[in-house]
Amino acid sequence: MRNPRNEPLTADIRGKARGPAARRGTAGTPVPDRPGEVARAEGEAVPARAVPAPAVPERRCILTGNHDARDGLIRLALSPDGDVLPDVLARAPGRGAWIGVTRAELDQAIAKGKLKGALARAFKGAPLSIPADLSDRIEAALRRALADRLGIELRSGMIVLGTEKIAAAARAGVVTFLGHASDAGGDGAGKLAQAWRVGAMAEGSGRKGVILPLDRAALSVALGRDNVVHLALTDAAAAARVTGLLGRLMHFTGCVPACDLAAVVSQDAAVANDEIDTKGE
Repeated sequence: MRNPRNEPLTADIRGKARGPAARRGTAGTPVPDRPGEVARAEGEAVPARAVPAPAVPERRCILTGNHDARDGLIRLALSPDGDVLPDVLARAPGRGAWIGVTRAELDQAIAKGKLKGALARAFKGAPLSIPADLSDRIEAALRRALADRLGIELRSGMIVLGTEKIAAAARAGVVTFLGHASDAGGDGAGKLAQAWRVGAMAEGSGRKGVILPLDRAALSVALGRDNVVHLALTDAAAAARVTGLLGRLMHFTGCVPACDLAAVVSQDAAVANDEIDTKGE
């Protein structure tokens, strides 16, 4: 027998219905039909589900056994001739080994034979040869990678050069990273840092530019300009790319722990750096 028009459906019939209307009671109240689901009044906002942050790729240092972010370590690879060479951009094919130590610690590990044993285990007993100047090669590769990255960012329009232009950009609040040549004068660097703090409304924060491990001659060659003493980045992602390489170089040479760079970049750049660390193998 059919139900009269407008008569509410019984519970057993309602349970067989399909579509959004099937999940509403006679008074317009949603009816939960899945375990653990809570009925909500019509129009009530449903809280967004928390999205877990993507995992940061990690690698294990073969000398210390410590795990760290992939971009914070240095990869070593084998050449076709069996030579152990730096692969600072992690692009060489085949198996690699990762180290997260300073140059002084690496030299000590080489002298005591610890690096050779760790590499033999990492490369499964493959014939290998450790160059006597491995530390020099790693530092040179890190410096070259940093210089190349600065050149790319300049060609992409992310770098401002010239004291007056940098000061104007800093006061406008668009600078995300401020760098100075290793032989830059203290007065000029201090004035630009002050303009940066004012533009970022961060007076009293102690934020200042980074003294780069490159002198003005090296910066001038890297950027293809004459007498480059100061530079500023105006994009958070670009600042993150630069500080990633800079942090590894400064840590390897013992200048400053990579984590301390967070104190000299903008918050936007620090966030962008976290996002970049979660991408790629």
